[in-house]
Amino acid sequence: MALRLYTVVIDCHDIAAQARWWAQTLGWKIIYEDPHEVVVIPQAMTADPIGRLEDWLAAGQGMVFVPVPEGKTVKNRLHLDLAPHSSQDREAEIDALVARGATRLDIGQGEVSWTVLADPEGNEFCVLSSRER
Repeated sequence: MALRLYTVVIDCHDIAAQARWWAQTLGWKIIYEDPHEVVVIPQAMTADPIGRLEDWLAAGQGMVFVPVPEGKTVKNRLHLDLAPHSSQDREAEIDALVARGATRLDIGQGEVSWTVLADPEGNEFCVLSSRER
């Protein structure tokens, strides 16, 4: 038996803005939007039903943005790691994220090969070193 990681859910105040920010960051698309949730998935992923279990288990995951009244107050216990391809300029990618509203963070990580950032609503994520897999 196996379960599929189906979605990562992000609590936020402005679900439309956060969904658009993350969709642009990842090159994904919005497939559903109402006042209670916004769903984004990879460009190559379909919103159509997947009949075969093997295909369904192999499909990627999406992100769902849902509204919450409270603000973020402590460090995330779970975060996303993003990585540029070795052909990309990692620092330029980080600068572009910051220009679009991300913030560089020092959470005590010291000298490491990744950069800690926060999205426009303060959710931490990391940009790893460039890689090919």
